Amino acid sequence: MTAFPRQRSERAHLDPFDALSGDVPPRDHRDLMAHPFFSLSKSRRVAPIHYKAGDVELQVYAVAEHGMATIWDADVLIWAASQILAAQDRGLPTSRFFRFTPYQLLNAIGRTTGARSYFLLKGALTRLQSTVIRTTIRQGEQWRRQQFSWINEWEELATRSGRVEGMEFVLPEWLYQGIIDRRLVLAIDPDYFALTGGIERWLYRIARKHAGRQAAGWRFELRHLHAKSGSLARYSDFAIDIRAIARRQPLPGYLLAMEHRSGRPELIHISPVEKLCVTSPDIRTSGASGIRTSGANLSVLQAQEPHLSLWPNDRNRSRKDSKEESKSYYLEARSGDNPSTSGPSRRRNGP
Repeated sequence: MTAFPRQRSERAHLDPFDALSGDVPPRDHRDLMAHPFFSLSKSRRVAPIHYKAGDVELQVYAVAEHGMATIWDADVLIWAASQILAAQDRGLPTSRFFRFTPYQLLNAIGRTTGARSYFLLKGALTRLQSTVIRTTIRQGEQWRRQQFSWINEWEELATRSGRVEGMEFVLPEWLYQGIIDRRLVLAIDPDYFALTGGIERWLYRIARKHAGRQAAGWRFELRHLHAKSGSLARYSDFAIDIRAIARRQPLPGYLLAMEHRSGRPELIHISPVEKLCVTSPDIRTSGASGIRTSGANLSVLQAQEPHLSLWPNDRNRSRKDSKEESKSYYLEARSGDNPSTSGPSRRRNGP
């Protein structure tokens, strides 16, 4: 039998980047904000996402054992991007190889820092590593069938008693190059981390990416928005959830309004509140001007039933998935976060 050489860790030839201490402004990646890379549901998803819009195509695959990386797991990537850009701002070298303490990461994204949160963080890292992505984004006209995961490898550093003293992970080259290209990154409101619903979180990222600071905002057809989400929920259930979010107005920095026109598709109008319309060197716009209606031609293949699932009750549960996408998931936010309000502004309660 032929012996295969053991794969060498990438960390062996990468300089480590030690996470910065103190407050770091949160920043998100445009591509991750604009496209359906993550599950929006708290239940384990193994059904793939197949998405095509114009010249953008992506596929996201999960394994049954761990499920697809979720929009809550993506907080780890937001934190990493924020750390890299803050280090660049200070003239410090950066790397795909991160060293950090769980406390640093959890505290930065508004999570509790107890033993349960450490355990759930490891679950998030596992899903980020096991989820496989293929995409044409930033790969030129010809689709290079390169695939990657959100994290190449990770490890926890623990004492013999089991106390976790540190963690390490390596980002993929595709993501790292997108982060250091500052044109592809946007500042986000820290109150984003207080949003507990999957659709709410996704909708905020869509709002920040497309409406940005444009005073006139941005309009989406609901059917286009549904396709853009990658959600397993039926369109009718998805639309109900969007209307409910518009009634609650939970998105920090944005107002939502439903628009009904006789004989024409239902729209959602996303408008920034006044504070986002002030020019700031820290916050970049989406690069568009004036009000737009987003309803581009879209080709989306969304598998409607999980496969290879260890959860037999997952079948025929589209409405249940829709409800679960609007609930909290995994790593819990601090109590008192995410107050609902119907007014134009939103103040975060609690610590």
